[in-house]
Amino acid sequence: MSQAPAGGVEVVEQPVEAPEGATPWVTIVWDDPVNLMSYVTYVFQEYFKYSLEKAEDLMLKVHHDGKAVVSSGNREAMERDVLAMQGYNLWATMEQS
Repeated sequence: MSQAPAGGVEVVEQPVEAPEGATPWVTIVWDDPVNLMSYVTYVFQEYFKYSLEKAEDLMLKVHHDGKAVVSSGNREAMERDVLAMQGYNLWATMEQS
């Protein structure tokens, strides 16, 4: 039998919480009929500082597959990335991976 701590309240069981970052969030950029492929590549280089090769690979994934995961991390960072992509007039959403 466990003893109650000094406040008179006994903790029987604590919920197990996932450590921060255990289930990261992702930013997804979706294909749209408006933006040129060169512009999407530019945005990925400009905002994420991706190399030309990586930016083009992601752009082609968006173009051919309809979407691409362009960043991952904690929820707040992904909210920032989604807002930035939308600021560049790209269609972007986030979800927990």
